[in-house]
Amino acid sequence: MAAGSANLAMIGIGCAEPKALADFYHQVLGWQIMDADDDHATIKGDGVPIVFWRVDGVPPRWPDPDSPKQFHLNLTADDLDEAEARCVKLGATKPDFQPGDAWRVLIDPAGYPFCISTARRSAK
Repeated sequence: MAAGSANLAMIGIGCAEPKALADFYHQVLGWQIMDADDDHATIKGDGVPIVFWRVDGVPPRWPDPDSPKQFHLNLTADDLDEAEARCVKLGATKPDFQPGDAWRVLIDPAGYPFCISTARRSAK
C-alpha cells in the first residue's frame, strides 16, 4: 500500500429498520450479527463489516433514473438461480427489469437494489 493510503474499514448503509436489514444480510451472507439496536446494527464475516444505521427517507426506485441508487452491493454465488431463490425466500424481491442474464438484480427488504453474479462473471 502506498504511503498515506487508506484502507476500507467498514461499509455503512442508512435504512429505516437497521435490525431487520442486518438480519436479512446476516442470512444472505451467513455473517454474524455483532450488535443491533433500534438505531444501528453491524454484521461481520469474510469482508469488511457492514453497519446499518437508522435514516428516515425513501429508498431508491430502481431502475428509475429520477431516483438514483444510494449504494449497491454486488454479491457472488456459484448458482444464480439457487442464490436468487434463497434471497427471495428471505424477503428480497425481483424487479421486472433486469439488465441482462449474467447478473440478477434483486431488491432487499428495505427497498435497496443489490446484484448477484457468478464469481467467474464478477472477476471479468
